[in-house]
Amino acid sequence: LFAFGLSAAALAQNSPERSLYQRIGGYDVIAAITDDFLGRMRADARFNRFAGGRSLDSRTRARQLTADMLCQLTGGPCIYIGRPMKTAHAGLAITAADWEGFLRHVAASLDQRKVPAKEREEFLLLFSNLKKDIVEAARN
Repeated sequence: LFAFGLSAAALAQNSPERSLYQRIGGYDVIAAITDDFLGRMRADARFNRFAGGRSLDSRTRARQLTADMLCQLTGGPCIYIGRPMKTAHAGLAITAADWEGFLRHVAASLDQRKVPAKEREEFLLLFSNLKKDIVEAARN
């Protein structure tokens, strides 16, 4: 095959076993989705309580860790070096309603990037395993 000028990258793109990372468009698309949904959350008053007291550097680091985690979860070459989700979200009293709002922002960001329906659903399913470690309590 290589005699005909096909590279390993070209073969991987045509493979039926392409990762979600490859099918969604790679790191640049994941970074754009991350930036979009984090921007949506910052603009949503429901999430103001999570941003208080965070420096620009802390927000930038959290953004990078989020993009790296999503890159890794989708089968990309990134390595997430952040804390476990349970540790990172302990004490924030994230509710089921907060979680649903977060998922709506992610879904809107996927729609903004015109991610196809199959990949959109797969991407959103990545979060299902994280919910138990992030959602803590009902807020009164």
